[in-house]
Amino acid sequence: MVESNRQKKIAGVLQKDLASVLQEFLRNSGQTGIIVSVSKVSVTVDLSLAKVYVSVFPPEKGNAMVKELNVLKPKIKHQIAQLTKHQLRKMPDLTFYNDDSLEYIEQIEKAVKGEANPIKDPNLLPKRKKN
Repeated sequence: MVESNRQKKIAGVLQKDLASVLQEFLRNSGQTGIIVSVSKVSVTVDLSLAKVYVSVFPPEKGNAMVKELNVLKPKIKHQIAQLTKHQLRKMPDLTFYNDDSLEYIEQIEKAVKGEANPIKDPNLLPKRKKN
């Protein structure tokens, strides 16, 4: 289904504000050596839910970071609501997901450059393995 212009605008506002709030959260918590970026925000038609896809570097810490963000969801939602109070009447509920597409692309590049052939051996790319 195609997103409406309103959904796209709200997603853009949320993405920008979430990026700044998450960077501030990392700075205040004293976590160093971790980069978190908001790669995509998808808002439902009724504007009540927002799926937030975050990329975490290094990728090994991605799942732990997403779990932590989902625990801190009410605090993050409150901060975003304060930033967008003049633009949004109701703040959508946030759900964070790990966006590991860059890691998948890296695996493909390694397979293409190296001796391994994912066409002959589909086990090299476990996420896309046919059942």
